[in-house]
Amino acid sequence: MTSQIDSTFQFHQAALNLRAARQELIASNIANADTPNYKARDIDFAKALQDVLAGTDESLDMSRTAPEHYSGASGDTVMGAPVMYRNPLQPSADGNTVDMDVERAQFADNALRYEASVRFLSDRVKDVLAALQG
Repeated sequence: MTSQIDSTFQFHQAALNLRAARQELIASNIANADTPNYKARDIDFAKALQDVLAGTDESLDMSRTAPEHYSGASGDTVMGAPVMYRNPLQPSADGNTVDMDVERAQFADNALRYEASVRFLSDRVKDVLAALQG
């Protein structure tokens, strides 16, 4: 019974974790809007969700030639999804690619989708509890 409940909620857990990580990435873009040469970053949410659910991870481990070397976690992935740079609509003089209109729209869209997922998940939990009690 537990495995059926786990599989029911696996999709929602993965989606919420990815949405939360993406929200942090977009918030970082907004926080660095005035940082010279900062490059706005984002992930392809749909592909990342497919990869998480399929259990694939496209990140490559760096080879270590000596035991003193670090493992090489560079932060260029979010839950296995590659972090990509956003193409600027209008270049800036200081090399910063953050477009506040785009970032605010992406932030709001991601927040709404996160909230919708939480509400849907809450309804599913209520359904499961009702089924277990009835």
